[in-house]
Amino acid sequence: MAMLNQIPALLRVAIVFVLVLIAIRKKLSLGNAFLLGSLALGVLFGESPRAIAGSIAGSILDPQTASLAIIVGLILILSNSMEKAGQMQRLLSSFRGLVSSPRLNLTIFPALIGLLPMPGGAVFSAPMVKELGARSNLTGGQLSFVNYWFRHIWEYWWPLYPGVLLTVVLAEISLSVFVLSMAPLTVAAILLGQGPIKIVEESNPQGHQTRRPPIIPFLKELTPVLIVIVPGLSTGWLLSRLFPAFPLGKETGLIACLGAAIFWIWQKNNFSGEQIRHVLFDKHLLNMFYMVAAIFIFKGILSDSQAVNAISNELITLRIPLLIIIALLPFLVGMIAGIAIAFVGSTFPILIPMIHSMGETQYMLSYIMLAMVCGFAGVLLSPLHLCLVLSNEYFQTRLSSVYRYLWFPCIALILAAFGYFGLLHWGRSMLVAVFP
Repeated sequence: MAMLNQIPALLRVAIVFVLVLIAIRKKLSLGNAFLLGSLALGVLFGESPRAIAGSIAGSILDPQTASLAIIVGLILILSNSMEKAGQMQRLLSSFRGLVSSPRLNLTIFPALIGLLPMPGGAVFSAPMVKELGARSNLTGGQLSFVNYWFRHIWEYWWPLYPGVLLTVVLAEISLSVFVLSMAPLTVAAILLGQGPIKIVEESNPQGHQTRRPPIIPFLKELTPVLIVIVPGLSTGWLLSRLFPAFPLGKETGLIACLGAAIFWIWQKNNFSGEQIRHVLFDKHLLNMFYMVAAIFIFKGILSDSQAVNAISNELITLRIPLLIIIALLPFLVGMIAGIAIAFVGSTFPILIPMIHSMGETQYMLSYIMLAMVCGFAGVLLSPLHLCLVLSNEYFQTRLSSVYRYLWFPCIALILAAFGYFGLLHWGRSMLVAVFP
């Protein structure tokens, strides 16, 4: 115990990070990687076996753990149900022709797929992007970039993504406030992704207009997503206002509307009992429950072992700027792991208490925004990102051909996030000055 206390807390946490990242690189599941890191963290910070077991039990029994696991599981069921019912394909088909601009179509098809968090979802929009790209002079690298980049423009704030849900739970930020604050980043991502498609020409000869199809079939296929987003978020907000003492008011509305959307898909697509069983007992569902529990165990042991306090004190002594840590740590983990929930689950339980301990609680939203953008830029640049691998494989292009178009938007997005951080920070300071 005494020997462990002599090792700097930063070094001990770094050892845990390296262990988790090695486990991920060795193809260990995220749940197993986080659980292994949690046990190592407890040991390195001198926790007894009984204390570690108590932290694990407390984390698993936390109502927030259960509610987040249920929400993430329902989102996966919704996504799988739409895929197996062929509804995602019908959604794209019904959209075809609603927008006449090929340049806009190139971006909208992958963006539509991005509304649902499907592993490797970029492969669903790839055929449409390829078909539209055949009428232009875009290379395979450009088409792969467009398919990959616009597939992920929502992930900074779209509430169906597990990383977003985990962030608002860990940081204790209102989901509606988070969504409104993060939405401008999607606008920035759309603008930054335009570079490789500026040369796309209109495919219809001037004066020749094709008849535009009706929009109703498209909205009908989009109904499950609308059920979740519109009443789901508003119901959660209303319940949290009517019953402020109820700890899971915000989550309850979203859970109810996710259930309604899933039932709508099953009924409208005449799902058989066998199809429903296949969706409900998908192994990915159990893996996701396990991963959420493991992330909260990691958070619990970080808190109970006083690791964050030790790290904060060392950083203050070393005078390392908090802003650098907030930006760099998620970026590195995101680039190594290649998935958003990995950098959120491993770095935010450290960063959030650090923000509190350094007296910056009132600026939590701006710090979390910066951490999200930097972490996700790392994810986009990661060669382990499944969407990037599958998109490149479909368009038969090399990683270097896509990086040629990818690095600049990612760097520009990080710089934009620093500028936005200053704006949010200044705005919050002004509010505090006016309404102390």
